[in-house]
Amino acid sequence: MLSSSPLTAGVTLLIVLLMFGTCFAVGKGRHRYGVKAPSVTGHPTFERLYRVQMNTLEWTAMCLPCLWICAAYVNDGVAAGLGAVWLVGRVWYAIGYAKEPALRARGFTLAALAFGALGLAAGGGVLWRLLGA
Repeated sequence: MLSSSPLTAGVTLLIVLLMFGTCFAVGKGRHRYGVKAPSVTGHPTFERLYRVQMNTLEWTAMCLPCLWICAAYVNDGVAAGLGAVWLVGRVWYAIGYAKEPALRARGFTLAALAFGALGLAAGGGVLWRLLGA
């Protein structure tokens, strides 16, 4: 059976690519700055790369369920659009934070707002269905 949410599936794959990118950046940072596993402290730039990875992982774990619930109970386009905005915010956050911690705020805020909209849309869609509408 083909999915009725191909746009959401595409955004999900891009989110997976973002996660791979953050893993790659941490691995490269370990090598560049001499931070041996399992240590997660050392050079400040490495620590920022590591925080980007962990923070992105934390938010992805919350975002993906909302993304797919929104696709299932609201609309594929709405879910994918909000997911894409979340993704752009996370990339902006990652690039900014890797350069300078103060530069992470705008990307973080954009992603957080998109996540909030996804959560509200998903919750509203489920509630709408539960009420029989």
